[in-house]
Amino acid sequence: MTVLWRLSGAGNDFLAQVEPPQDPAPTQIRAWCQRGVSLGADGVFVLRRLPGATRDRVVRMEHYNADGGRARLCVNGTRAAARLAFHLGWSDGQVSIETDAGPILARQIDDEVVELAPPVPPRPARSYSGPEDPRIRSGWFQTIGVPHVVLLWTAPLGDCPLHDLAPSIRRDPALGSEGANVDFVTFPSAHAVQIRTYERGVEGETLACGSGILAAVACGVEARLLEFPIEVEVASGCRLTVDGQSNGGRIVDWTLRGDARLIGRIEVAAGAERVPTAPNW
Repeated sequence: MTVLWRLSGAGNDFLAQVEPPQDPAPTQIRAWCQRGVSLGADGVFVLRRLPGATRDRVVRMEHYNADGGRARLCVNGTRAAARLAFHLGWSDGQVSIETDAGPILARQIDDEVVELAPPVPPRPARSYSGPEDPRIRSGWFQTIGVPHVVLLWTAPLGDCPLHDLAPSIRRDPALGSEGANVDFVTFPSAHAVQIRTYERGVEGETLACGSGILAAVACGVEARLLEFPIEVEVASGCRLTVDGQSNGGRIVDWTLRGDARLIGRIEVAAGAERVPTAPNW
């Protein structure tokens, strides 16, 4: 019987397999991630110890989006992977996680808080011309492992018609064949960010997105609109902290700290993979 772990990074929820003989097939991932008729999740990751790794050093994770496609990086998924490694006793409070975007160092703050250092400082963002909407003040394109369009929203974020605006931006031909995640953000102060994210691979809004948080912070710091430390509020209601150092708007060092909780261990029944086909309405 297949065993999965359920974890959440500030509302970004994941299913995890620990050292399976082989990675799950895309059809399995798509089935498991369907809400309502199966387990439901934003993505799936596989966690393994690397041969010869020391107790507090290296594990490997592969992350898959809900559509079954592999992602180079999922920041909240990496924090969740660290939380699971700590729970399994693979590491004592600090672990280096190998990802497709490079190694990431994570530290356990307490039972439900994990801090990580992103793999590299961000490169300068480029401007992005989004939809002509008077409520959008600025737009940037930034890559934090995966691509993001960050849009500075000037009205209350709860009133943002994300589901109307984001799908066409996510597939903008100017962004290339893979498109991008879309983040609508407000900056209530120089030390605060509110953010809602539409994620590719999920094709909908998620309650949090770690790489989206970092992309928004990178753009805000570069534009001299934000200063460290920065508190970030996501759709789940969780608050995360991004801290670091910058020089003339260029981030030289930063960390992301926030909720990363273990929810449970699941023995998966065969019915979890028998899901209906969505109607073509």
